[in-house]
Amino acid sequence: MTTPNTAAQNDKAQAFRALHTPGRPLVLFNIWDAGSAKAVAAAGAAALATGSWSVAAANGYSDGEQVPLDLALANLRRIVASTTLPVTLDLESGYGANAEDVGRSVAAAIDAGAIGCNLEDSYPADGSLRPVAEQAARLAQARAAAQRSGIAFFINARTDVFFQRPAEEHDAGMVAQALERAQAYAAAGADGLFVPGLADVQMIADLVAASPLPVNIMVGAATPSFDRLAAAGVARISHGPGPYRAAMKALETAAAAIYRGA
Repeated sequence: MTTPNTAAQNDKAQAFRALHTPGRPLVLFNIWDAGSAKAVAAAGAAALATGSWSVAAANGYSDGEQVPLDLALANLRRIVASTTLPVTLDLESGYGANAEDVGRSVAAAIDAGAIGCNLEDSYPADGSLRPVAEQAARLAQARAAAQRSGIAFFINARTDVFFQRPAEEHDAGMVAQALERAQAYAAAGADGLFVPGLADVQMIADLVAASPLPVNIMVGAATPSFDRLAAAGVARISHGPGPYRAAMKALETAAAAIYRGA
């Protein structure tokens, strides 16, 4: 049964989905709490996205599902309550030993107000890649949970292929590996392909041209400019832990000026 709250959440989900336009990428300046959500919203954001690394650091944890899921969801509820914008959650690997657990995590995220999530294909313990079929099964359970909710939930399938080797060793074979995963993930119900670690503009363009899903790039020190990413057909640009690190550095600098001058 659709309730007014469900309908409003679904409207946000549909609006968020429409923001993924190849060549006119959605820019997400990742947040970590309600305060950062309000600041980024006030700056003119069209949507908000948490970053797991930032949420973990802000709460005294390491990344890699060290933040308890209940805490992550409580944090999400506070963020959703602080804004009228769509909010997507970095759910890491889905907080589940098996595919069914991932489905339950996604259902809980939807209940907390999320209109989308990231789900990565590496193991939290060591960052190694899950087998393609295993990750596809996890994504299928996430999609099934979303369908049961009635929300047009956006599942951003993150592949950590490009975290397996240093950037200078990235090659066409890794692009092909990412595309193999993209095909399987799309068939399982994913809506987007997130490829953190990839910064070579030609490889990005090649990936975008062959991907069955809109492509999300994460900003890093070597990432091409917005204009070059847009020209390559990227549909989403996220900033990962960068905003949190910049905010904490600014806080440290301001505090140092006070204490050193005291």
